[in-house]
Amino acid sequence: MENNSDKITLSHIRDLLQTVHQATDKFQLSSLTRQLEAADNLLLQNPPIDVAVLGQFKAGKSSFLNSLLGQNVLPVGAIPVTTAITRLQYGERERAVVQHFNGKKTEIPLADIVKFTSEAGNPSNEKNVAIVDIELPSLQKYPGVRLVDTPGLGSIFKYHEITSESWLPAVGTALLAVSSDRPLSQHDLDLIRELTSHTPNIILLLTKADLLSGEQQQEVIAFFSQTLQRELHRTLPVYLYSTKDKTDEYRNRIEQDIFQTIAANRDYEFLRILRYKTQSLAQSCLGYLRIALQSSLQADLNREGLRTQILNEKVNESLMREELGIIAREHQRQTRPLIAANLEPFLIPLIQKVKSKLEKDIPSWQGNLWKLSRHYESWMSATLSGEMHQLSKAEHTHFLGTLKKAHAGFSRSLEAFRKFLDENIENVLGVRLAQVDWNIDVAEPDHPDISFTKSFDIHLDLIWFLIPMFLFRRIFEHHFIAGVPKEVEINLSRLAYQWEKSVNNAIEAMRLQAITYIQEELATIESLLSRAQGQTDNINQMISQIEKLSDNLSE
Repeated sequence: MENNSDKITLSHIRDLLQTVHQATDKFQLSSLTRQLEAADNLLLQNPPIDVAVLGQFKAGKSSFLNSLLGQNVLPVGAIPVTTAITRLQYGERERAVVQHFNGKKTEIPLADIVKFTSEAGNPSNEKNVAIVDIELPSLQKYPGVRLVDTPGLGSIFKYHEITSESWLPAVGTALLAVSSDRPLSQHDLDLIRELTSHTPNIILLLTKADLLSGEQQQEVIAFFSQTLQRELHRTLPVYLYSTKDKTDEYRNRIEQDIFQTIAANRDYEFLRILRYKTQSLAQSCLGYLRIALQSSLQADLNREGLRTQILNEKVNESLMREELGIIAREHQRQTRPLIAANLEPFLIPLIQKVKSKLEKDIPSWQGNLWKLSRHYESWMSATLSGEMHQLSKAEHTHFLGTLKKAHAGFSRSLEAFRKFLDENIENVLGVRLAQVDWNIDVAEPDHPDISFTKSFDIHLDLIWFLIPMFLFRRIFEHHFIAGVPKEVEINLSRLAYQWEKSVNNAIEAMRLQAITYIQEELATIESLLSRAQGQTDNINQMISQIEKLSDNLSE
């Protein structure tokens, strides 16, 4: 039952969001779009509180949720598994509904979830799954709460990371899973920083606690506390968990302290989370408006000079495009030699291996020249396909050197660009921009396809009826065996070319992403500078209105 104080709070939130919408529309603050959409959706839909389990790949997120549920609902494995956001909540019967990006919804048996949410069943999310919603009667004990399993961060499947990061504004309570065998990385700290903008509830979950002794567990918890205090100037609650030892003890504590507390105070927690998101959004908006205000105050004196001082040659889009293009081309030129050098040692051993296998198998083949040729082509296709895919799978990490170097180069350029832009704005306007994460996605390529040549340069096998095999069979066998080095060399070359193409396409995608970052930031600053002229009173009024509404929410 909604009480009067809840109504007042919701009314204040609506007013503040409406004012922020007006500011973002007026000054084209596109960087706030995702946070606005998340807050709007919460306000309009009043959904269950999403308790999201986040963290690096193989941190034990899905295993933790399965253990919490008391049944193996979510797929787990030895490699990064989860490909799509999976939400679990109470329902009268067990059911699962797949939502696709095109809006289509399909109900599936619970046993078929792995076909849509795992890397094995849905590689690279080729089925375009947006979200999977699961209902379980066993979750009746958590009314108003929805558990969320997310793809792991930091795996080679970069789209997993993109999926999780794009969903962060919707987080209600964040459980950050950190494995005991690799506690608290820089990636975890970066994630906590970003989560701070979206939720007041961040909890650390130390998984695989059975790997540590009691004394070691306390040492890790102390390390967490010291690191968070030093890096982020805050502390976070830490809970232990293991699916192998003291599971009931750990589960009971987490259920009582986290899930039952949220469920018992659902309406209060929902308002607290929504209020936090709205206030965080308002503070980001105020930061941009203060830039607009300072620009407006100086605009009538020397607007064009102001723009020139801020958007000087150090933050020039054309020069940045050229610099990023040079970085991309430099590393793209190095890709093929790097891959070829890694594949060269495999040429002779692979020729010998394929030759030996062909010499063993070919005597058992029956038929005329036409049949023998087709058998050879089929055999060569299957054999080399297996060898090339195995080689590609085993060695592909060695092909990504230029991709990693290009990523580092792009990141350095963006950091320098941001530094110059920050300094220009502070020197000219006396204000600083809010911190923004400039993370460039490293999209590692898929494994390429393998191709093959024909057994003869001319269609000799078409006149098979003129060729007595009892006289010429050994000659043709030697011909096929002699062709092995050519086939192996051609396909190694093709493998190198296809990986070169994939890696260079990934480098180009990173270059375009870096350019998009620059364009969006420059467009936001340009919009603030150009639209701020003569609007000092309006901006002041909008800042005062947002500050007043934000203060009302804090009371």
